[in-house]
Amino acid sequence: MFTISNGIILKGQDLVAARENIVVDDGKIIEISKEAKEGKIIDVDGAIVCPSFINGHTHIGDSIIKDEGYGLSLSEMVRPPNGVKHVAISNASDDELIEAMRQSMQDMIDSGTTHFIDYREGGIKGVKLLKEASKDLPIKPIILGRDDSFYGEDPDLSKVKVAIRKLLKVADGIAPSGFGEITTEVADLIVEECSKQDKISSIHVAESESNQIESLNNSNSTEIAKGVKSNFSQLVHLTNPKSNDLEEVANSNQNVVVCPRANATLNVGVAPLNKMLNLGIKPLLGTDNVMLNSPNMFRELEFCLKIMSVYYKRYINPCDLVKMATTNVCKFDINNIVQKSIILEDNFAEFIVLKSFSKNPYLNICNRIETKNILYTINKKVNV
Repeated sequence: MFTISNGIILKGQDLVAARENIVVDDGKIIEISKEAKEGKIIDVDGAIVCPSFINGHTHIGDSIIKDEGYGLSLSEMVRPPNGVKHVAISNASDDELIEAMRQSMQDMIDSGTTHFIDYREGGIKGVKLLKEASKDLPIKPIILGRDDSFYGEDPDLSKVKVAIRKLLKVADGIAPSGFGEITTEVADLIVEECSKQDKISSIHVAESESNQIESLNNSNSTEIAKGVKSNFSQLVHLTNPKSNDLEEVANSNQNVVVCPRANATLNVGVAPLNKMLNLGIKPLLGTDNVMLNSPNMFRELEFCLKIMSVYYKRYINPCDLVKMATTNVCKFDINNIVQKSIILEDNFAEFIVLKSFSKNPYLNICNRIETKNILYTINKKVNV
């Protein structure tokens, strides 16, 4: 048992800041109050206590080719099966992939992340490789698998269904690349099977303007509209919405993930975060492909804070940004992620204690903190 004493705690789903103490016993928060003091006392004197981060979207398998292909188009870099990343992954040995993924997970741990949602290539084998890589590390991957049988203009739907069911035995959900690579029938099968098992179905939508134009030309429907109609539980990117795309997402109550640094690296646009927030959408924040960016959520938060201000000529609320890296995940109901993300009594103790540089705790996190400023990371596998 120990007490984190005299810290500025960002507690509850709304990250309300209050100077209180947190008592932790056997991995759970048993009391939060100004008077609470039991066990070992750790006086952090004004430091910020924040839920540990969840990285809402990664492709950790391409850790083996960091910064390769810079300047190529989105399609040249990541479109299956011949994108730079897919060729590199298929040519790498299992040991190379495991070691590269393990190093990226260690980078996430060092920068305050305890959970991440990964689009995992390579079918069942790919899922198992990531599980092997994460073994004994204090981080939880939420793994969304995919299979080569999904792709093509005329896939064998019976084989697709078998592949989905086999994947869901080992994965937390299914995530094909995008609507440019799968048919409507495959999309419907993925969503249906994931829904039956209460698992995540996710897909990239509107990452680039060209994706949207191609979708409109081929089907008279945007990728976002397709994602809403198919009822995928999680839509990633939404960087280039058309007409009332975002209004449809807001009305659908689907989960959204944005990846601004990756969008900037690939030169595909800036996600309209201010409009999303105004519509009541509560996105998660992701760092996307490790080959493009470090999986450091502090860097993602700072980039978002500033690019939104300069691009849309409006400041973004830094508290809303911190929620995108923490408590917005509460819309999910898989693997106890909901409990993980909120600092409240009776929840798991999963939080980071950060050095304080300013009076605004949210700007402090988004604008000041570096990895070296993490005083403690507390979770079920790491104790003080």
